[in-house]
Amino acid sequence: MQVPPGFKQASVSTSLGRMTYYTQAETLATSDRPNLVFFHGFGGGSSAYEWSQVYPAFATEYPVFAPDLLGWGKSDHPARDYRVEDYLTTMEEFLEQIGSAPAAVIASSLTAAMMVRLAIAHPERVRCLVLVSPSGLSDFGVDYRRSFFAQLVSIPFLDRLIYRAGVASMAGIRSFLEQRQFAHPERISPELVDAYLTSAQQPNAEYAALAFVRGDLCFDLAEYLPQLAKPTAILWGRQSQFTPLELGQRLAALNSMAVCSFHIIEDCGLTPQLELPAVTTALVQRALKQFLGTVNDGA
Repeated sequence: MQVPPGFKQASVSTSLGRMTYYTQAETLATSDRPNLVFFHGFGGGSSAYEWSQVYPAFATEYPVFAPDLLGWGKSDHPARDYRVEDYLTTMEEFLEQIGSAPAAVIASSLTAAMMVRLAIAHPERVRCLVLVSPSGLSDFGVDYRRSFFAQLVSIPFLDRLIYRAGVASMAGIRSFLEQRQFAHPERISPELVDAYLTSAQQPNAEYAALAFVRGDLCFDLAEYLPQLAKPTAILWGRQSQFTPLELGQRLAALNSMAVCSFHIIEDCGLTPQLELPAVTTALVQRALKQFLGTVNDGA
């Protein structure tokens, strides 16, 4: 993944391996702003690249951190059967190591749902949340693990074959982006496909990816959202098919005290941060202003 201008690559060690992240090359002159952390979602070839057209816009106002989750991008890829607890643990450890003050967290899809759980279990780590299409993928009792594809990739040996041919290939990546993430395939750039393919072809990348597609990381977010106490904004692409808009509205209605705003992004699919980054940036800025005030207001 190409590092955006003005940023550098660094890493921290967690209990399960090293996590790579991207942050400003130079420390901000002001230190009264909370850390702004961008967590990417799950899917074939996912990485911090997912937010690379958004997080540079915040570099003059906040300390920015965009990590690759364990098993993805340039972070370590332990050969293990990944579970939700692995990500809750390593994300909490990451937040602890980058600073003692609670962070403003921006996250997408399944990772966004995990951040709800982390904010409940470790409220000292999170100041506010901006979540893009948060879903545990088994919400309201509709269990993704019962789907045909999840059952198919649970078959030993066949799972690796499916990964190599259907996920860790240029055709597989483009198909996933077209069918699952974008409302308009013409918005998918060669650079984007290359970034996903590079991540998907890292050694042992199949372990985390197959845990995701098998449904090993799924849970019912509806069981947790009512417990959330941190101020939260939710963004949702109107044309998202993998997690439809109606699901998002139903989830948001579970906790109107914490969910302060619900923004529908028109003409967009699952990942507006990739498909309409300028619109997404503006909405994240609006949410942060609501939760944190402006730079001159102080933190």
